[in-house]
Parts: sequence; C-alpha cells; structure tokens
Amino acid sequence: MKYALVGTIAVILSACSGQTERTHAVDELMADEALLSKVMKECRNNPGELREAPNCRNADAADWKLRPERMRKSLGG
Repeated sequence: MKYALVGTIAVILSACSGQTERTHAVDELMADEALLSKVMKECRNNPGELREAPNCRNADAADWKLRPERMRKSLGG
C-alpha cells in the first residue's frame, strides 16, 4: 500500500514539473547576437508575463552593454 501511494505521488509530481527554459548568461548573450535577438524578440512580444524572467533581464543587460559598441560601429568608429 505504501509503495502504491509513493508511486502515485511520484507520477503526479513528475507530470506537474514542466520543461523549464535554459537561462542564458549575459556574457553568452553578448557573444551570440542571434540568440540575443531571439530572446529580445520573445520578451518584447510578451512583456506582461516575461518582463521579470531571468532571460529577459539578462538580455536587457547584454543589450545595454553592447549599445556603445554598436553606436561606435554605426558612426564609423
């Protein structure tokens, strides 16, 4: 009886645990601009739910750090 109860609880808990998205580090996002663009697009498409998501915060930080470099390139420097 105990094993049946433990087995049932394990099945229920495993069904509830969904696939979590991998959190990307700021440095990783800065190194891969395609990934940064993808994450930024997802965050901007759903700001109400994703504003405080770790990937969105890291993408904002990476974008902020890359801005001076992008500005220099666009100004020909």
